Amino acid sequence: MFDYKDTIWKRKQKKILKRDGYMCQFCKRYGKKTEATTVHHIKHVDECPELAYTDSNLVSLCFACHNKAHPEKAKNHRRY
Repeated sequence: MFDYKDTIWKRKQKKILKRDGYMCQFCKRYGKKTEATTVHHIKHVDECPELAYTDSNLVSLCFACHNKAHPEKAKNHRRY
């Protein structure tokens, strides 16, 4: 399992957020300026672990867009 608390990952996150100007890249496509709060693996790390630290597989997203990118996780957290 991928360790999101690992020092190497934390450094990579900072690098990608800086690369993307600390802006959500999905919102940017629609002309919105939203602060990015997380770095998302385009090809999920559990499916493609070899791309876990590859810059081209990482994108800065806001909280809302990151949740949209992971609908499978949102379903597990819904309460009725």
